[in-house]
Formats: sequence, structure tokens, C-alpha cells
Amino acid sequence: MDTEAAILQTERLLLRRWRAADREPFAQLNADTRVMQFFPSRLSRQESDRAVDRIEAHFAEHGFGSFAAELRNQRLFIGFVGLAVPNFAVHFAPCVEIGWRIATEHWRQGLATEAARAVLHYAFGPLGLHEVVSFTVPANLASRRVMEKIGMTRCPEYDFDHPRLPEGHPLRRHVVYRVLRGVEGP
Repeated sequence: MDTEAAILQTERLLLRRWRAADREPFAQLNADTRVMQFFPSRLSRQESDRAVDRIEAHFAEHGFGSFAAELRNQRLFIGFVGLAVPNFAVHFAPCVEIGWRIATEHWRQGLATEAARAVLHYAFGPLGLHEVVSFTVPANLASRRVMEKIGMTRCPEYDFDHPRLPEGHPLRRHVVYRVLRGVEGP
């Protein structure tokens, strides 16, 4: 991939629109029990492909979305990092969420944090957003650490029960972090 085709670049990553070749490694990532630990289930290949289709539709509708993340030096797809408008009702809407999903072999290297910082700068710069939120289940400490590293703070009044999960489901409760333009982290 030509670096000019990247939407965002960091020291180690290209954040770009999705390609057909990303679908297979993305399906593998979505089938990984460790990656999907804090989601209701792993995804089949068809479900994973539909997720990519939804990401592309989000780009078409909103002009932004979840970028495919690629290691610059290896030209290797490792997951996604990006922005989304939640497609379910939350009491703090309207909002834009930042999120990430990285293959396990690339965990604990600071890649999600590096990419998320770039995405926040994009959100507050060219996109002109004033606030970005992120949410996860309370037990997802790794994602919560990324949120804190990029300058987000816990916003308990925004916490919610995910409407797509039934009462009593262990992943239903979500904690919410937020950051305002001008106060994003280092």
C-alpha cells in the first residue's frame, strides 16, 4: 500500500480504508477467544464479513469510521481503530465512540494507544468533534488503560446496561470514558 493512500499515519502504523484482503485476517481475529473475551460471542466468517460491510456503510454515511490498522514496516493487517456512531440507544447520545480491536500477537506493544491518539487528533482536528466517548465492560482493564492513556476520564453518570444483552448477562454493564477537544492525552 502506498503511504499516500493512508488516511492516518503513526510511527508504526497506517490507518486506512478496508481492502478485500483484510477480510480473512479480520475473520481470524474475530474468531479468537482472547480477542473476543469481552464480547457476547466470537464471530463466524460471515458475521465478520458483515461487520466489515457495516464499517464501510458507516464511512459512506458519516464520512468517518473504523480504520483498518496496518503495520507500516510489514504491511500487515493487525485489526482496527476508529470512530463510530453507536447504532443503539444510549442516554448520552448523540455521541461518537472511539474503539479498537487488535490481534493478540500485537497486544502489549502500545499499538492501540498509538493509533487511538492519532484517531483522536483526527476527530478533534479535521472532523471538528467536541467530545469522544469509549465504553467497555468493567473487567476489560486493557481497553480501560488505553482509554486513560489517551486522556479519557471515567464518566460514571454515562455508564449503561447494553440494550442488546439480556438482563443478568455478565457483559451487560458498560463503563464509559470521555474526552473533550483540547484535553486529549500525550
